[in-house]
Amino acid sequence: MSEQNRLGVFKTYKLYVGGKFPRSESGRVYEVTDSKGQWLANAPQSSRKDARDAVVAARKAFGGWSGATAYNRGQVLYRVAEMLEGRKDQFVREVAASEGLSKSKAAAVVDAAIDRWVWYAGWTDKIGQISGGANPVAGPFFNLSTPEPTGVVAVLAPRKSSLLGLVSVIAPVIATGNTAVVVASADAPLPALSLGEVLATSDVPGGVVNILSGVTAELAAPLAAHQDVNAIDLTGADTALAKELEIAAADNLKRVLRPGSVDADAAADSADWTASPGTHRLTAFLETKTVWHPTGALGAAGSSY
Repeated sequence: MSEQNRLGVFKTYKLYVGGKFPRSESGRVYEVTDSKGQWLANAPQSSRKDARDAVVAARKAFGGWSGATAYNRGQVLYRVAEMLEGRKDQFVREVAASEGLSKSKAAAVVDAAIDRWVWYAGWTDKIGQISGGANPVAGPFFNLSTPEPTGVVAVLAPRKSSLLGLVSVIAPVIATGNTAVVVASADAPLPALSLGEVLATSDVPGGVVNILSGVTAELAAPLAAHQDVNAIDLTGADTALAKELEIAAADNLKRVLRPGSVDADAAADSADWTASPGTHRLTAFLETKTVWHPTGALGAAGSSY
């Protein structure tokens, strides 16, 4: 068959839940358009049931992921960067269409997203050194504080930065041993859904990251109220929605990360995702465990170590 007569194969975008690629439980889809309003694809419109399934998958994966060594988690995150590098051309096209960027600017965004994965991969076995340590106490005791992951984290991805911002909110969550349920940007979900395909081939255990697309408010509400979600990142929520979610999150004392000014609508959308991310997102979803242990006496003089 000649190239002129060949029909192209359209990509079917699916959710990424528990290491698999289901369609939305409701069967709904919605049209995704580019910056000029032209149709790009149909994205699955997730339901509350999909959100609950994602939480179950994230909880199931938490024990194994949080129990892995920090060094191993770093290797896995670096593998994500490797696989993303290999699919760079695809992501350049999707980012360019989603964000209305030129090919060269989109390529720079994808490069930055790959570098961001590498950056967080390097922090997995170092964050404990800056957020924990030995504490001086008045007594013959060792007093040691160590960071531990919070648990299942719901993440509302940035609405405008479809890849770099997305990576910047996912990577620190899983780098520190948490698992994530991610609500992709409703307007630009395609890079997020494609990222699920990268994660599936990058040694990331199924359920560590779960990616949903659809109406942010429709998915965020049940996640904020879910009793088995331990924390929520409100980056992709506007001011009104963020206040509602904070109230719902208080029911089981979830940790809440609300970037930007509480008075500025969509403050996170104005964030400069190309800037150095610092470590605040790494420490946002960590708990501190402090252990006391008696020191032993050494020698007849009773000196201790």
